[in-house]
Amino acid sequence: MSYESAVAQIYALGHELAQTPSHKFDLAHMRVLLAALGHPENRFPAVLVAGTNGKGSTAATLTSILQASGLKTGLYTSPHLIRINERIRLNGEPIGDDDFAMLHDVVGRTAERLVSEGDLPWHPSFFETLTAMAFEYFARSQPDTVVLEVGMGGRLDATNVVEPRLSIITDIALDHQKYLGETIGEIAREKAGVIRPGGVVVTLPQLSEANDVIGNTILDVGARAVNAMPYVPPMSPGSASCMSREAGIWNRYPLEVMGTRIMVESPLVGHHQLRNLALAIAAAVELYKQDIENEATAQITPETIARGIRETHWPGRFQVVPAAGDDPEYVLDVAHNPAGAWALRSTLSAAYQDLGNGREITMVFGVMRDKAVPEITEILFPIAGDVILTHANNPRSASPNEIRQAAARVASGIDIEEAENVTSALERARKVAGSRGLVVVTGSIYIVGEAMRMLGVRI
Repeated sequence: MSYESAVAQIYALGHELAQTPSHKFDLAHMRVLLAALGHPENRFPAVLVAGTNGKGSTAATLTSILQASGLKTGLYTSPHLIRINERIRLNGEPIGDDDFAMLHDVVGRTAERLVSEGDLPWHPSFFETLTAMAFEYFARSQPDTVVLEVGMGGRLDATNVVEPRLSIITDIALDHQKYLGETIGEIAREKAGVIRPGGVVVTLPQLSEANDVIGNTILDVGARAVNAMPYVPPMSPGSASCMSREAGIWNRYPLEVMGTRIMVESPLVGHHQLRNLALAIAAAVELYKQDIENEATAQITPETIARGIRETHWPGRFQVVPAAGDDPEYVLDVAHNPAGAWALRSTLSAAYQDLGNGREITMVFGVMRDKAVPEITEILFPIAGDVILTHANNPRSASPNEIRQAAARVASGIDIEEAENVTSALERARKVAGSRGLVVVTGSIYIVGEAMRMLGVRI
């Protein structure tokens, strides 16, 4: 099977949220598939990362720390920006095209046999298939640890069949209510499904509804909680500087880790990233302690934690493309729910002091129609001088007209245009912004990914 055929066939299964909830949420079927593959999910140590916002940043930072510590490390994330291979990585490198095609053939043939024999009622979904491929890839590669980002929810997500060394729960907010519940408490119950009886969970204090659910789950199953708060830096007046653009470092502050004072220097932008960094540090320290307790060689040190943070690469999250020639400066950022929108707005305000003083934002915006479009637009549109609505090449994308209607409450006084695709939206934004302007491309990860491709930004 060719790589092109494998990609076409996996996309033919439909997007991971396009199936009915009954297809998406059924771990029994996932376990049948994995049993037929020889249980690859049991053949590598794993860390599970669940939550609403910050999952990817936390997973990427922890992975970089483990790699800096000399550990062979896998990373599984979703969705992708440009190529589907990005979701499955080993030591920072995406799975090769040949391996992707081979593993798709292995998983696909196994699934077809199980359906024909009546062991499965239907072919596994897009996400289940890709997760099984990732598990098989990691089982064959024999990494020291694999960091798995939960796709959605937690309790019934396809990744949740592993028995992790520890679980991480990032900040919980409203998102995917159709599948996870209408309240923070209901969503937290799904996320808390990654907590194992007698296991370890790394988290931070957050909204009270989420705290109650997570705390009660930990008590109910006899898990051990690791509070990452000691690794969140104080932000009092006169505290260490954050948001420095020196040498690509945006968050910089001293921190005591494992009895040693290190300098945290992160390329991840925004004060909200301080919580994600704290979670990754706490998880790394916990993995170190587990190694010591099990009399294994402990390779994680304060120095490798500092280096891993500094070397973290997580594109499409407040990624700045500098102005060049007649082109404006671009900021590319995924802000697909209200919490993410507030984070983007806050970070723009902190990073660009000249906004509103002769410099305006031209915003290219597109989002999936199942998102909280009215709330997101109410947060983001008022900070822009011009908004150009567009849509990604994805069947779930809201049309520019649908976005305009959803944003009716904030549309007054804002210049809003529509573009038929991301390419034409960027062309229009370039003309509107001019060489001194700032173009912010945001909303769906698919909008950001297509923009990166058009702008020639490398992953």
